[in-house]
Amino acid sequence: MSYSHILVSVAVSPESHQLVARAVSIAQPLNARVSLITLAAEPEMYNQLAAPMLEDIRGLLQEETQQFLHELEGKARYPIARTFIATGELSEHILDICRKEHIDLVICGNHNQSFFSRAACSAKAIVGSSQVDVLLVPLGS
Repeated sequence: MSYSHILVSVAVSPESHQLVARAVSIAQPLNARVSLITLAAEPEMYNQLAAPMLEDIRGLLQEETQQFLHELEGKARYPIARTFIATGELSEHILDICRKEHIDLVICGNHNQSFFSRAACSAKAIVGSSQVDVLLVPLGS
């Protein structure tokens, strides 16, 4: 199968480098584009006293996420076409980006080792609703 645009779902974790490396190994021989998507961490509002600080925390978390994406881009040794930082339900964002950006392969990681954990993992929603190929890469425990 020949792919032209690969979307890699990453998290702010060292294992994301494995996912990007896998995407590059698939993309490079095909001269395909690679894009990255991640979820921005959302600070939870525990009480109304914390509300004034939430915007500052949200900004810091966004900046940390952007820095991590830049790090992934730098270490990829392959051009990254686009990066996306989403909030909310990741699978919905992935489906939307697949349509708009003509993605034909989505790569996700799986940290879960047991059968029941795998069945409930977030990648399940992506696999179940995707209109394109999905590669689920097992990551360390």
